[in-house]
Amino acid sequence: MAEAKRRVAAMPTFNAPTYSSKRVVLAIAAALAISVGAATSAGAASTPVPSFFGSKEIKANSLTKFTKWNEALARYSQEKPKELQKCQPTQTNPCHTARWRIFLNQIASLPKKDQLLQVNAYLNRWAYQVDPVLWNKKDYWATALQFMYKTGDCEDYAISKYISLLHLGFKAEEMRIVVVQDLNLKIPHAILIVYLDGEPLVLDNQIKQVVHASRIRHYKPIYSINEQNWWLHRS
Repeated sequence: MAEAKRRVAAMPTFNAPTYSSKRVVLAIAAALAISVGAATSAGAASTPVPSFFGSKEIKANSLTKFTKWNEALARYSQEKPKELQKCQPTQTNPCHTARWRIFLNQIASLPKKDQLLQVNAYLNRWAYQVDPVLWNKKDYWATALQFMYKTGDCEDYAISKYISLLHLGFKAEEMRIVVVQDLNLKIPHAILIVYLDGEPLVLDNQIKQVVHASRIRHYKPIYSINEQNWWLHRS
């Protein structure tokens, strides 16, 4: 399937690859490399909330080896103070950040489920583009601001939704960036899982709706992560 820039709204329900096949091997290797230490430090393979996609979890709290995620968070901490700056739209600056923050303010009083629906739809309007084209790198985890001005691939959608929901009052422990293997397309992918009333809901750039994780049968989770912990997933 072509990797040229395209509008997400025009994509079919399940579609294009988001990582190269080599990168799923790297993701698995990175997770397994610290799984022994994770099992020891976490002390348990279960969490108070249900897992998803039929997996069992091993929880750990050391994020030191997740370099791209840590770098994205660090960049975002530097960018965050600029989000509320006044912006006058021009041909070179459409004020994506200001428009995004206005949008979040407008939906802040909605029920949480409606907020999830709105955030998913809002950010899925951005075009999909691969990292080698955007960043001249095989894999780059962008911040929400970088995504809105340059677009991105699957993990960039997930990160932007994660940050949006933090602004709306969702807690980090209620959310996870999840790297999965798409068993239909046989490629890796990244999504956002949000726990609402203890149930895992999926925000995915390849699915227009926000759906319960139990409705998706073709994703095999590899690992999931937020700002506090990460989880190794096993069948």
